[in-house]
Amino acid sequence: MNKSRTASRSRQRGLSFFGLIFIGLIAVAVFAIGGQSVPIFLEYTSAKKAIEKAKVESTVPGVRAAFDRAAAIDDIRSIQGKDLEVTKRGDKVVVSFKYAREIPLAGPAYLVYRFEAQTN
Repeated sequence: MNKSRTASRSRQRGLSFFGLIFIGLIAVAVFAIGGQSVPIFLEYTSAKKAIEKAKVESTVPGVRAAFDRAAAIDDIRSIQGKDLEVTKRGDKVVVSFKYAREIPLAGPAYLVYRFEAQTN
């Protein structure tokens, strides 16, 4: 009788309590970081759209002012018109930017996103 009882236990599969706690902690961490990352990526896509709209201006102050107007509407706070790099290639205005955003994780640990974009 003892042999069959141990044999059935060894065939059982499942998740232990500690495994469940570990998976739960991982899921909470993923959702917490993801919840903070989504707005950062949405802001980046808004900034890319804003430089596309701003490149139709012909002067550097015009491009920066157009970006600042779009940034005010789309709530872009990580970058401003003064941070844009505006150049000309032939007769085309090229607008680009670079910036970084940090998400504090725990203690001195941060998750850093570095963004850059350029118009064609």
